[in-house]
Amino acid sequence: MKATVLTLRFLSFFLFLTAINLSRLARSGPHINPSLLAADFAQLGQEIRRLEEAGSQIFHLDIMDGHFVPNLSFGIPVVEAIRRCTDLPLDVHLMLDEPQRYLAAFRKAGADLLSVHIEVAHDPRPLFDEIRKLGARPGLVLNPPTPVEAVLPFVSDCDLVLTMSVMPGFGGQKFDEGVLGKLRKLREIARPDQFLSVDGGVGEDNIEACVAAGANLLVVGTALLAAQLGKANVSQRFQYLSRLAFSAQTTIP
Repeated sequence: MKATVLTLRFLSFFLFLTAINLSRLARSGPHINPSLLAADFAQLGQEIRRLEEAGSQIFHLDIMDGHFVPNLSFGIPVVEAIRRCTDLPLDVHLMLDEPQRYLAAFRKAGADLLSVHIEVAHDPRPLFDEIRKLGARPGLVLNPPTPVEAVLPFVSDCDLVLTMSVMPGFGGQKFDEGVLGKLRKLREIARPDQFLSVDGGVGEDNIEACVAAGANLLVVGTALLAAQLGKANVSQRFQYLSRLAFSAQTTIP
């Protein structure tokens, strides 16, 4: 009985520290959030170590079900494997028709942030409540055709809002500049300790504009990890993109 109580207290303390660390991370942004879907899965552990050495403080994981989006990515076993490779926060983006069925499983696999789409959860607050009960932080995602007004009533209830700048499902798509107006509206009401994230075609040509519009978490996949760019240059690319992001922050009025 005493051991159980001690375990629960330790778990509660660990979750409290995780919450504090994520809040600090949001306040200290902008941050590059590497999308591991673009990594070399044959060398995933090495890719993660390279990114950690370059300065990454968080990782983005795209979960696709082949229904909500016309593609499949990876599932719970891969998230578990990534969790064994790193202690950094895992930002898990659930592109699923029925996210409620898998919240507990992905949390158990190691997710620290769990984000669901407004397109499948028109009132996401019950899902947010469940995510918090599991010890993770909730996020809300909207696709390019979805007006930002659809998520505004729920911004105060979550810890991350992810604006997609491409239609989810495939990497390497062209950045949709319409996301910038959404970020500006979200920044007007977002908390300082809240992540405003952008994902899709993010790279050196638009990172500064995203940060100037209000983003503090920039999901970068192909522009950072594409095989043709070469593994040896990952650290240089990460640091270059980070410098662009911080330079844009310093120019925000």
